[in-house]
Order: sequence, then C-alpha cells, then structure tokens
Amino acid sequence: MKLAPVILECVANVSEGRDDALLAQLAASAGDALLDLHRDPDHHRAVFTLAGPPELVARATRSLAAAVVARLDLRAHAGAHPRLGVLDVVPFVPYRPGGPPEHDLASAMEEREGFARWLGHELGVPSFLYGPLGGGAHRTLPEIRRNAFAALAPDFGPAIPDPRTGACAVGARGVLVAFNVWVSSAEVARTVAPLVRRPGLRALGLAVGERAQVSCNLVEPDVLGPAQAFDLVHDLVREQGGSVEGAELIGLLPESVLVAVPVARWPELGLSAEATIEARLRH
Repeated sequence: MKLAPVILECVANVSEGRDDALLAQLAASAGDALLDLHRDPDHHRAVFTLAGPPELVARATRSLAAAVVARLDLRAHAGAHPRLGVLDVVPFVPYRPGGPPEHDLASAMEEREGFARWLGHELGVPSFLYGPLGGGAHRTLPEIRRNAFAALAPDFGPAIPDPRTGACAVGARGVLVAFNVWVSSAEVARTVAPLVRRPGLRALGLAVGERAQVSCNLVEPDVLGPAQAFDLVHDLVREQGGSVEGAELIGLLPESVLVAVPVARWPELGLSAEATIEARLRH
C-alpha cells in the first residue's frame, strides 16, 4: 500500500488563554493551516495546531507569530504553566497522515532554523533551538526552561529579551501527545509527577485554579500512549492516598495512537474520533 506523503505539523504554544476575542484574531491569522485551537484559562495558555504542506505551514506560523508578538504582553501574564515568552514554544513535526511515526527530522530542522532566524531578524525575539542540533548534540525543552539566559545563550535574535515579548523555544521533534490527568490535590500531583517520569513520558505536577493535575507529554505515544500514562498516574495517585478525577487531551493526537486505545476507554481518557489530526485534515 502506498504511504501518504509527509506533511508538516506545527504546535504553537501561546501565552494567552482567557481573551476569546483576541484568541479568535490569532486563530484567523493562521488561516487554512489551523486544525485546532485549545485554550486553558488557568494555564493562561493556548495551543494552536497547524498542519499541511510545508510551504503553507511555514507561512501560517510566521503570520501567527507576528500577530502574537504584536498583541500580547508578557509583563501582564500570570498562569499555572511555565513560559519563556508570549510565543512560548514552536515545535515543527514531520507527519505522515494515517501512517507510522516519521523519524526523519531533516525537514523539520530546516523549517525550525529558518523560522528561528526570521523570528530574531524580523520580530526581535530571541530563540533557543531544541531537538537535534549540529554535531550530534541534542537539547530538550526542559533544559531550555532551566538554563535560558543563564548558562544558555539564544541561538538566534537579541542576547537580551524584550520584557514585553520574552523569548521562544523553537523545536524539531517527532509526534508528541499532550495529556493531563486531574487529581485530588496539588500535593499529590507534585509527589506523583517525578515518579511517573520515564523516557517516553515527561510530567509536571501543577495547581490549576482550584484543581490539580499531572500534566504529561507523551514523547513516544506509539509506545506509551494515553491509556498507559493514565494507568501509571492512577496507580501512583492511589498509593499516595489520592484520587484521579478525570483526564483531558490537549490539542490533537495521531489516528494511529487513538486506535491503539480500546474504544470503551475513550470517554474516561477524554478522547474522541474527532480529536485526531487525520479527522481535521479530512474536513
């Protein structure tokens, strides 16, 4: 069977999750490449999922970035999620609809560096690259959050950020699924998060408004998917005397990851057939 061509996905994380009118303006700036907008007022954060031919995604990402930098002010921002800037994280992902995960990151790395260079030159925003780097090196997003402007200088753009706009982490990576598990208390969430971490699963314990969550990034979702992550968190929460109060998907996930989960578990995990990249591409 002939495989579908590889397209480009970009999952831009923006430091605004409360102003519906403003989010609508930002969404409009992304045009036809926008597949999904997920907003969270407590995190004060929105996730814009863009996908399509590389040229379309490149134009849409730049248009969205320009709108974000023009309209948002980091100095007035307060939310549960850590952030570097108004345009916080911009990862580029090679994606083969309906197929297995794409591991060749060459096209994503090319777009990452072109975007980061443009961001510094045109908008004056410093950027830090993550994912594979030159000479066989590799940098993670958590490393950037820990070391930006201290042990780590920007790869592109000014050495010192504008306090209004901050900086941006620009990545090239494989498919990632963002998935949150709601738990009974912030204390339990913060205790469980380090225990649940492993090579395919990154986790933070966060207080979110009056609730708490273990916020998960599934970096190998074809190996460790939402059901496995939920069960790991559930068991550890129970060991701490707490309870799990639900789960939610942030943005979209690959169809191949969804179909690996028994349909009977979809409601418990906050999943649906409409929440796949393929479903949105077909519309």
